[in-house]
This record gives sequence, C-alpha cells and structure tokens, in this order.
Amino acid sequence: MAIDSTKFLPLVAMTKASTLNTIKAPIKEELKQFDPYFRDAMRTKVRLLDVINRYIIKRKGKEMRPILVFLTAKLCGEINTSTYTAATLTQLLHTATLVHDDVVDEAYERRGFFSINALWKSKVAVLVGDFLLSKGLLVALDNDEFDQLKVVSESVKEMSEGELLQIEKSKKLDITEEVYFDIIYKKTASLIAACTQLGALSVSANTEVQEKMKRFGAYLGIAFQIKDDLFDYDKQAAIGKPTGNDIKEKKLTLPLISVLRDCSPKEKRWALKTLKKHNKDKVKVQELISFVKEKGGIEYTREKMLEYKMKAENIIMSFPESEARNAMAALVEYTIERKV
Repeated sequence: MAIDSTKFLPLVAMTKASTLNTIKAPIKEELKQFDPYFRDAMRTKVRLLDVINRYIIKRKGKEMRPILVFLTAKLCGEINTSTYTAATLTQLLHTATLVHDDVVDEAYERRGFFSINALWKSKVAVLVGDFLLSKGLLVALDNDEFDQLKVVSESVKEMSEGELLQIEKSKKLDITEEVYFDIIYKKTASLIAACTQLGALSVSANTEVQEKMKRFGAYLGIAFQIKDDLFDYDKQAAIGKPTGNDIKEKKLTLPLISVLRDCSPKEKRWALKTLKKHNKDKVKVQELISFVKEKGGIEYTREKMLEYKMKAENIIMSFPESEARNAMAALVEYTIERKV
C-alpha cells in the first residue's frame, strides 16, 4: 500500500511547535501580557512609521530574547514590572539591529518576508532602526532602569564593534579562530548575554547570579551563531538566505577557518582565491563548500558548537530543578537542533 507522505508533514510542524510550547510553558501568561506592552512601546503619531511598525510586529518571529528575559527572571526570582521593561528593551534593540543589518547587507528578504529597506528604501530603514533603538533606551529611562540601560549600552557597543571587525577582516581574509569567536560574541552573543543578565537583574538577583546568567547567555549565543554558520553549508537550510551566502559575502566562518588552518599551502591559496575572486560563481562556491566538508570543517565546527552547548547546560543544571530550569534546558537543545 502506498504511503501518503503528506500525512507526516503536520507531525514535523507539531514537533517544532511542541518544543516551543514546552519552552514557553512557564511564562505563557507573561508572554500574553508582553504583547500589548511591546506594541505600546512602538506607538507613534507618524503615520508612515506606524505602518512600518505594524509590519514589523506581524513578522516579529519567535521572540527568543524576551523569552530568555522572562525565563531567567523566573529561574532567579519573581517576574515583575522591571522584567517587562527589560524584555521590551531587548526586543526593541534586537529589532533595530535586524533592520540596520539588512541595510548593511543590502538584504531584501528576511525569513520569507521583504525587509524594510526592500519596501521603503534604505534611508527610511536606517531611520526606523534609529527610532526603535531610541525607543528602547527611553523605555529604560522612563522606568528609571539605569542599570538595565548600562547593560544594554555595553551590548550595543560590542555589536557595532563586532560588525566593523568582521568587515575589516573580510577585506584582508585573515580571520583566525580566536578572532572569529571574538566577532560572534560581539555580534550575536553579547545581546543574548544581556537578555539573561537583565532577567536576573530585574528580580534583584545578586551580582554573582547575574554574572552566572550572563555567562550562560554568552555560551548560548555562541552556540546559536555557530549553528547559523553551519546552515550556510547545508543544502537543506531553510533560514531565509541562500546556501553559501557567507562565502558570497566573503565572510570567513569557522568551518572554512578550521580547514584553512590545517590544509596544504596550495589548497589554502585556491580556497582564498575562490573566496576573494570567485565568490559570486555558484559552481566555484559549491566546490569550496564541498572542499570544507571533505576536509572535516563541518565536524570540527559541530564539535565546537556542542562544547558551548555543554557549557550553557552546566550553568543551568546548577540551579534547583524547576519548570523554568527545564524550559531553559529545552531552549539550549532547541538552539542547536533547530532547522531554521
């Protein structure tokens, strides 16, 4: 009897949904209350900006950063008004960086939707990003959350440094593994670390616990970015960008960095030449991807990702068992097993 494979498609969707539902379960009510809180923070009297903001809200994604803030707060204490401020602040900041990133990368699509610069041009997108960033800072100031503002300001500084460092190194193509980890911490992990630190800060956890949760966020963020970099070498990637996109943008990520370190001088010259001069050639890009796979770059990178996953898990498992702890452990697992 023939098997109807379409019957299994909902099961895949249910598996993803059930994982996310497990993660959100301890903070389900808080997330419901957060939605209008976040919408209110984006309110404006400028019609064009209001239209764009409503478009942004419709495609806001999984809201992992607010989820991290709320789960951390619940892990370390009792969720309160300060927690909602921290969640709103981080979500506004994250959204601002995505809008700006699309302008910098000249990207016209993000996860199946047109980017702001694709629909309203780059000038408008830059101004929208600036608006969102300023609104985030005002949310903190209006609620006298000066400590939260300090944490986030440090993260903004590091994200900017990370982007510029990557641009600088991409021109020279001389990124070492040490520099790579510095870049991904600054670009991605610093904001995730800020989320978990702010969650602890919002419930008045002591300095030691705040630093502990900041380290957790940093490890989680690094594992998250390594997973993203692995997607670039995966033909089945469904993350809204084409396979080999990093190569096309001359970005050296860990799979290729690890291979360049151990391959022969001749192979290294060929790989760098492909990256520098033939990065738009689909055939040559695929040859470079195959080269990285054959030389063990994917396996090495996955091992590093699992190393940071374990570091994050060790911190979470040091807390007493609770619904929040179990949800955060599930979030760590989801981060490296996700398909998007």
